[in-house]
Amino acid sequence: MQVNYFFYFCSMSNQKRKSDCPINFALELFGDRWSFLIIRDMMFKGKHAYGAFLQSEEKIATNILADRLSLLEKSEIIIKSPDPTHGSKFIYKLTQKGIDLLPVLIEVIMWSSKYDNNTTTDMEFVNRVNRDREGLINELSDNLTKELTQ
Repeated sequence: MQVNYFFYFCSMSNQKRKSDCPINFALELFGDRWSFLIIRDMMFKGKHAYGAFLQSEEKIATNILADRLSLLEKSEIIIKSPDPTHGSKFIYKLTQKGIDLLPVLIEVIMWSSKYDNNTTTDMEFVNRVNRDREGLINELSDNLTKELTQ
């Protein structure tokens, strides 16, 4: 008997969301073009400050950045805390919920490196993922978790 997995995972409900489908849940959080880029900058580029996010090559507008940071904070993907060196500034860090997105972003990177002829993916990174995906994920996750507790 063939199971209709789409129906099984994407049944409708009467909640505020469009559906309880797990793909819909993720898209409601990350379905814009900026959220994963902000998370990428935090995970792989060590960015934690508003000004650092503005300097990314994609050139996010200030109002969009403020909106996405707020959404990610409300969704408990990131936390915002005062910058101890600058009282009027904030530092953003991934929560454990955000860190748990690491395998998802790695899979997106790997897919893009395979199909994007113009990718800037570091081939050493791709080779490392191919050699020891689980070890790399554990190493990066441990580093991000340490960063969260500092």
